[in-house]
Amino acid sequence: MTAAKHALRPDMSWILDPLLVVKGVRHGVVLSADGMVTGASPGLSREAGEGASAMMSALQGAARSLARELSGDPRTTVEQVVVATDKGFVFAVPAGPDTVLALFADHGCDMETLSHRVQLQVAALGEKAVHTPSYDRGAAS
Repeated sequence: MTAAKHALRPDMSWILDPLLVVKGVRHGVVLSADGMVTGASPGLSREAGEGASAMMSALQGAARSLARELSGDPRTTVEQVVVATDKGFVFAVPAGPDTVLALFADHGCDMETLSHRVQLQVAALGEKAVHTPSYDRGAAS
């Protein structure tokens, strides 16, 4: 009997590096659409990262469904989710069709700076995907 081959997900932690230095950002995770951790901030425990990824995946799905229902347009997409708490903010942005970038920042964080840097990192992630040799938009599944 042979074991099924599973493609290893690349470590996407690099995308968090420029974001974790923004004043007030405590932790971040990069997750796949199905809630699997593909990158995490260094001080985040594995259990916390996995739990956060699973919950963020569910939250993204709920936000997508809610937006489509309330807008009346099934093509509506979620551009970001922000959850305000008494300790700070959860900030999540889709970073491609199958990736979400989520961060927690305290109230001292400059959200404008963070938002700008997140957009730069999302663009960098898209650029990396386009220039990866195995990436082929025309490949049949």
